[in-house]
Amino acid sequence: MKQWGKQVKGEDSWTMFKVISEFVDGFETLNHVGPCVSIFGSARTQPNHPYYKKAVDIARLLTEEGYGVITGGGPGIMEAGNKGAFLVGGKSVGLNINLPFEQSHNQFIDPDKNLNFRYFFVRKVMFVKFAQAFVILPGGFGTMDELFEVLTLIQTRKISKVPVILVGAEFWGGLKGWIQTVMQEKENNIAAHDLDLLPITDDPVEVVRIIADFYREKETELAPNYEL
Repeated sequence: MKQWGKQVKGEDSWTMFKVISEFVDGFETLNHVGPCVSIFGSARTQPNHPYYKKAVDIARLLTEEGYGVITGGGPGIMEAGNKGAFLVGGKSVGLNINLPFEQSHNQFIDPDKNLNFRYFFVRKVMFVKFAQAFVILPGGFGTMDELFEVLTLIQTRKISKVPVILVGAEFWGGLKGWIQTVMQEKENNIAAHDLDLLPITDDPVEVVRIIADFYREKETELAPNYEL
């Protein structure tokens, strides 16, 4: 068995302080933003793509309803979400992550709400803690990771139940069908009511209506997810 690699003395301790610093910066910035919706989706989606345009429309409508918009701060769907909020003077938050490719912050983020993270897990806490709903457009592994992280936290009651809306029936329909026929019906790995967590729509107006109806029926004050 090979010997465990040598580490620089004190490296683990300094890493802990770096992590704490990122949490503190995130909490201090986002605690004052107010109700927000996190929008997830591919960094590779181009501005001429229908899903990019749809994300702009969704963010604009959410902003007009009084929500801020949180994205990963990069290009593609993230840029579209920030752009929709920016165009109508809404709160536009970007949670950037240092990556070896494809990530640089977009121009539509409010300067005082442009955060940079080294650690994915800290960034994901910020996405979830300060969002009152999640809108997920088509994306890759990162988008799937964010989607199933949120679903797991809701299912296990680590955060309150909030709307999780999939945008793009053609893209998401097969996945939801597999979840129902294989994961739920064949293998019994989730409950039937867990499928209710995943409404699918192609209509930006419907996205906003689902969120509005949820909070109208719930009749609770919007607040951060303090369970995290």
